[in-house]
Amino acid sequence: MARTVNTINMTSGRPLPKVLLFCLPLAASGVLQLLFNAADVIVVGKFVGSTSLAAVGSTGALINLLIGLFLGISVGVNITAARLIGAGDERGVHNTVQTAVSMAAVLGVFVAAAGGLLSHPMLELMNVPEDILPLAQLYIRIYFFGVPASMLYNFCAGVLRAYGDTKRPFWFLSTAGAVNVALNLFFVIVLHLGVAGVALATVISQYVSCILVLVSLSRLEGPARLDLRRPSFDRETALQVVRIGFPAGLQSVLFSLSNVLIQSSINTFGSAVVAANTAASNIDAFIYIACNSVYHAAISFTGQNYGALRTDRLPAVARDCFLAVLIFGLPLTAAVMLFGPQLLSIYISSSDPARDVVLSMGLVRLRYVCMPYVTCGFMECASGLVRGLGKSWLPMFVSLFGSCLLRIVWIYTVFRAVGTLQSLYLSYPISWVVTTALHMGCFIWFYRRLLSRQAAVPARAE
Repeated sequence: MARTVNTINMTSGRPLPKVLLFCLPLAASGVLQLLFNAADVIVVGKFVGSTSLAAVGSTGALINLLIGLFLGISVGVNITAARLIGAGDERGVHNTVQTAVSMAAVLGVFVAAAGGLLSHPMLELMNVPEDILPLAQLYIRIYFFGVPASMLYNFCAGVLRAYGDTKRPFWFLSTAGAVNVALNLFFVIVLHLGVAGVALATVISQYVSCILVLVSLSRLEGPARLDLRRPSFDRETALQVVRIGFPAGLQSVLFSLSNVLIQSSINTFGSAVVAANTAASNIDAFIYIACNSVYHAAISFTGQNYGALRTDRLPAVARDCFLAVLIFGLPLTAAVMLFGPQLLSIYISSSDPARDVVLSMGLVRLRYVCMPYVTCGFMECASGLVRGLGKSWLPMFVSLFGSCLLRIVWIYTVFRAVGTLQSLYLSYPISWVVTTALHMGCFIWFYRRLLSRQAAVPARAE
């Protein structure tokens, strides 16, 4: 039976309840996905050891670097679809859906091939310790077989988010995550495949979520319906998506590049510290993913109101998106800081010789990165507000300066002079605060320009 898209009216009423309604399924799906991803790390840490835990963790920044550009283009799908929905352009929405799927399939195959070829030399450049390098290479090569499915899922989910439908992706990820956990346990505990088993489980679960979202879009009613029997590619739509999404993807790459440098610095402290950073970053990622749901809300709400010429609502959208970051971020931060030692102990076996180092160094990251993580949510939210206005390149340059260049300069000045993990981790909150201020300055400037244009229109008519 065909189904319609579950929508939220983003162009009327108080934004906050609707922002929360939009974010809750998205945040829940992200947190749930992280729980399933945490199962990867927990199973490896508990049943294989801290060396394998470090091997899996050492690949994260590199994976994000290699796929970030193309996943960022999925933001272009979200923004393009949201503006067309707000403008009531049904044909444009249909072209966007068809084109997005075609683009995702091609880009996914390309990235999978590039990742397999470049992973080994890049892991070596990242100073991955010799005792974990072979395992890290094995994990990442298997992981990239799932990239085409990940691309398709994210591009299709961008269409659903543009309509305000975040519930369906939640159920898709729930199903795929359950498959991931079950296969993790089977491959690692029963078949003793180690990191290869964890990677294989991840790949299979990615294809499960991909199939679910494709089937869902193909059964919708209305312009967002995907016609798998007649795939098409609209050049103008693709250029629009790339024009908007490429800067977001490039921003993701630049973020990942700075994180690769940070990870490379962490790698010099040895595999036990790498394992500690892996466990702690897996924990603070729950705060990030919850706050990041507001980033997608900011894009969709700003995009629809801008497309519907409801610019008068933009200040309320901005205010309520920041409130949503606090609503999600503060309780999660408090919980992580209160139960930090207990949470970290989940990731490492009590008999592992590196356990004490993993726990103590993990707490260092939680104190310096997790406690101020709400400021990262503010940064993402402010960037989403600007992107929702169709401004793609400026947020990229702001992020390049505020987060990427600042972190790189920090690594080669402050960290090189001090040489401690604490000094390295401080680069995160400092860059978040600076970048938030710059993004908000851009949003306020663009909004005032919109008001000036609207005020000038009736004056010329007279």
